[in-house]
Amino acid sequence: MARDLILVAISLFTWGLGEGAFLSFQPLYLQQLGADPLRIGAILGGYGLAATLAHIPAGYIADRLGRRPVMWAAWITGALTIWIMALATSLPVFVVGTLLYSMTSFVIAPLNSYVAAARGKWSVGRVLTLVSASYNAGAVLGPALGGMIGERFGYRTIFLVAACIIIVSTLVILFIRPQPVDVPHPEERGKNLLRNNRYVVFVLAYFIATFAMYLPQPLSPNFLQNQRNLGLAQIGQLYSISSFGIVVLNLVLGQINARLGFLIGQVAVGLFALILWRGSGFVWYGLAYFLMGGFRSARTLATAQIRSIVSESNMGLAFGLAETVTAFALFLAPSIAGYLYDRDPLKIYALSLAAIAGSIIVSAILSSGITTRRMVEEKLPSQEII
Repeated sequence: MARDLILVAISLFTWGLGEGAFLSFQPLYLQQLGADPLRIGAILGGYGLAATLAHIPAGYIADRLGRRPVMWAAWITGALTIWIMALATSLPVFVVGTLLYSMTSFVIAPLNSYVAAARGKWSVGRVLTLVSASYNAGAVLGPALGGMIGERFGYRTIFLVAACIIIVSTLVILFIRPQPVDVPHPEERGKNLLRNNRYVVFVLAYFIATFAMYLPQPLSPNFLQNQRNLGLAQIGQLYSISSFGIVVLNLVLGQINARLGFLIGQVAVGLFALILWRGSGFVWYGLAYFLMGGFRSARTLATAQIRSIVSESNMGLAFGLAETVTAFALFLAPSIAGYLYDRDPLKIYALSLAAIAGSIIVSAILSSGITTRRMVEEKLPSQEII
């Protein structure tokens, strides 16, 4: 693995450790600060909406000015905004920190572009899933660490420790080297992503899948604490298991066809919803959270598929637009989950299971249509110009 990929992996591992320590307890801390299920859903939905606004500009800037400066900006912003959450003593201030922190997700498109460009002889799917696995290897330890800290010292201490860890991650990422800016070929000028039918169709499938897979997740910590009587340490262990599941599923699914892996990831999240709906006992919940790792794996493999249908000079913008569309799904899902939870928590999982089943069918049909068109369009180059 190249030097820069190693540094990215180390930085993501450390970030995963810090973020994993607090992220799984965020809904519970919001509850402690006075937010009811509807407000928690709205706040987490706002988290997704704030993230939506940043992806396209970040992807465009990364294509035109370079990926490294945008990555640095995201890491530094994240390190600062988590301190706002850590030092907050009221719900409004904490929510401000949460929304500002969510905007650091604009790093996804530049980061994926940077990693894809630095992959060498590796396939895009393999390098993206491997780098994603490094983040989630840190996130295996983070929730367990956060749970132990939370039970002994309270929620606020979780965020203080996480903020210190993320500073280390930020220092590491500052040592990556810049990459050359890819100048569009003359024949690419004047064309845009929305005229690339294969790209548009796939992003539609990606949006549906993201919404369906995320719907059962945001309020599951509250469900497990309030309806299933699990403690903070147990919930932290479940999120560690989830991160371990992401690592395993990334490494396994990254070795197979990205389209098939995308579908398998959705099936795994469907099983997560089914087990929480019908299962009981910590062992079953552990299996469910392991399978929930399919959400991150599916999203990573969706990104790998996007890379195969766009040109490198517009890779950041393509990733950014896709992340913007799917971030809107991350905005909608928590709000709907909060509404359902307020009426009957179990309805979240029943509806999620139906939505995921429909998403798998839609993804299979749309992806099959894309593959068929590619077989017909043999005159097109392997990397379609957009």
